[in-house]
Amino acid sequence: MTPGLPSPALGRILSLVVALAVMPCSMSVLASAKPVNAKRSIQKAQAPAPSSNDAGAAEARLIEVYRLTAAARVRDALKQARSLVADYPNFQLAQLVYGDLLAAHARPVSMVGDVPTSMARAAQPVLTELREESVMRLKALRERPPVGHVPSPFLALPTRTKHAIAVDASRSRLYLFKNGPAGLTLVADYYVSVGKAGTEKTVEGDARTPLGVYFITSNLNPKSLKEFYGSGALPINYPNALDNRRGKTGSGIWLHGTPPGQFSRAPLATDGCVVLANPDLQQIVRTVEVGTTPVVISTRLQWVPPQSSRAEGKPFEDALTAWQSAKSSGDLSKVLSFYTPDFNSFGKSLPQWTPSLQTELGLVRGRPIELKDLSLLRWTDESDTMVVTFGEVPTGTRTGKTKRQYWVRHGSEWKIFFEGVIG
Repeated sequence: MTPGLPSPALGRILSLVVALAVMPCSMSVLASAKPVNAKRSIQKAQAPAPSSNDAGAAEARLIEVYRLTAAARVRDALKQARSLVADYPNFQLAQLVYGDLLAAHARPVSMVGDVPTSMARAAQPVLTELREESVMRLKALRERPPVGHVPSPFLALPTRTKHAIAVDASRSRLYLFKNGPAGLTLVADYYVSVGKAGTEKTVEGDARTPLGVYFITSNLNPKSLKEFYGSGALPINYPNALDNRRGKTGSGIWLHGTPPGQFSRAPLATDGCVVLANPDLQQIVRTVEVGTTPVVISTRLQWVPPQSSRAEGKPFEDALTAWQSAKSSGDLSKVLSFYTPDFNSFGKSLPQWTPSLQTELGLVRGRPIELKDLSLLRWTDESDTMVVTFGEVPTGTRTGKTKRQYWVRHGSEWKIFFEGVIG
């Protein structure tokens, strides 16, 4: 994982919007460099980027170019930049930085895309987006998550959940975690783009990315997709039960790749999906599991020690245990006291769903039920919501139904507003 740049180096590198203030160089340093057409460097190259097994390989190499430049090792920076654009010819930001390094032999360079004024005016939208991209890539590497911390929504994950994903829109960053006996470990993170209009999706077509707790529902074969989606797509379950309760509309929110001729993207560039470079998406597709991988999308992630996150969830776990005890008792009225009046189960209201609950209690016949492979994910905005997934197994049986519940906190009490069988 590429370490963040030290603040003094950033101070030398960032100028105006972000960007690379290449230190003035003598003619001897770059005299042998082949001049580049600056206009060409900001156009979209059409050759596809090679696939990569290294998480964020292209981005890591770009940051190394920044680091070498800040250390006044311009010859090395130029060599690395030349190699980077050869391997990733459609990485526009890298092309632009390479052009700046070449231009520096004639004059000081003050920002990413320091091209002549007339050319800058003609290419202003592209230059602005590339500078914004550079800001976000550097910001994410400067502001690293605290070591050993996890995003606050991840209270507990079962061992059968092998990976988890969290997206921080404020940093244009997707974080990939591996789940093991010791809990979640951050294994990689990637630059992403979100909706053109930002986040907090509410209606169909608003070009916003939803916020909340979701799950990967399928893995779409790239051969079945248009080129627009790049090397594949992982749909998520937007709208979820909380979104439906709030009347949100829309569908088709995916994690997906980019067209073959695209590598660079502005931070706000999609119709609502979370978009990654194709090599990065391929790495995720090879890693995550359909159905069990949670995806948290947040405006700004809060990173906490795992033990404090679980401790904060203790009052909810007490409520879940009380519900489990009521369900085991077979007392219908006691169980119904845990549900909200506006409860919904795949379109059924509480009165419509109650006969199904009564049938379940009859089958349990007062036997204790176990909650296996328990997953606890918390979402806090204007309300406090818990997304709970578990296998419900009555004592004496080997298997049971996989269920998902959504609980909402009312004062000191937790109530269920959705429950359904998902497997």
